[in-house]
Amino acid sequence: MKLKIPDSIFDVASSITAIAVGLFAGFIIMLISNASQALWAFQTILFSGFRTMNDLGQVLYFATPIIMTGLSVGFAAKTGLFNIGASGQFIVGAYAAILVGVTCNFLPGHLHWVAALIAAILAGALWGALPGIFKAVFNVHEVITCIMTNYIGMYLVNFLITRTIFDSERNQSMRVMDSANLPGLGMDRIFRDGFIVSSVNSGIFIAIFFAVLMYFVLEKTVLGYELKACGFNREAARYAGINEKRSIILSMTIAGGLSGLGGALLFLSGSGVAINVVDILAPQGFSGIPVALLALNNPIGIIFSGLFISYLGVGGFNMQLADFALQIIDIIIAVIIYSSAFALIVKGFIVSLRKRKQGLI
Repeated sequence: MKLKIPDSIFDVASSITAIAVGLFAGFIIMLISNASQALWAFQTILFSGFRTMNDLGQVLYFATPIIMTGLSVGFAAKTGLFNIGASGQFIVGAYAAILVGVTCNFLPGHLHWVAALIAAILAGALWGALPGIFKAVFNVHEVITCIMTNYIGMYLVNFLITRTIFDSERNQSMRVMDSANLPGLGMDRIFRDGFIVSSVNSGIFIAIFFAVLMYFVLEKTVLGYELKACGFNREAARYAGINEKRSIILSMTIAGGLSGLGGALLFLSGSGVAINVVDILAPQGFSGIPVALLALNNPIGIIFSGLFISYLGVGGFNMQLADFALQIIDIIIAVIIYSSAFALIVKGFIVSLRKRKQGLI
């Protein structure tokens, strides 16, 4: 009797292959640019995220928003849609959270941050629903409308900030009230290096909770089955009685809410960050794409891929001590993105070899 290897093993193998290719490409570039420091810098990328508790805390902090945008991209992909509009949904949700955090001073402390999170989810969900409506009703491809809503969201938020919660001296949104910031849960006492305290807070637990929730919804509920069925084959899903238009709109709405929550988790972290009024799309939205691809859109895998991408970012920041440009990390992540895009091909090749060995083909 032959032992059957689970397909999940091949999923992990293809993701590890993508990571290895990206790291190898980065090391080659380091050798070309500064051979004498290349090995030290590469080791810094690989290990500096664990160098101090503060560094580890920063890994968790930077991972929080991109886990959420990764969930947004991955959830939509599981239902047959490509949500490239996470950046717009992220910033719209962030604005709603900050608006509540600045203006709703009548709310008690234990409700203030909760209300801000809810506002972010609703705003992001609304912004995500727009491409879903255009897709379901007018058959406009979601990539086109998502790109448009990214820029519309960015400019709209810039306009609204200048009219509502503008800090003209810093050219950014006002800082939220302390009661609107997420609870620290004592993590500032754990993830620190002397007087240097990391920005990590309870947001990482919220992100993990939603990852588990999305896994449960997709794999254990009728709703998840209907959404995935519609993504696999819309004609067959329609024949089975599934409302195709409802599924498309609902999928993009949920994806938008996840991105919007990611924006809230970043700007309600108590780290002092605010929305700058500049014509630049939120990078966290696009970071969600490699996070989702690397995890093959698995919600639980997205937790680990988000942590990995964040880990690379912290390592890249420390790598600058050897006079290497931070953009090397962008190159590594870009190569990982391209490699992840071919992860399914790698998986298919491995599965094909396995079947050939077993005499199935």
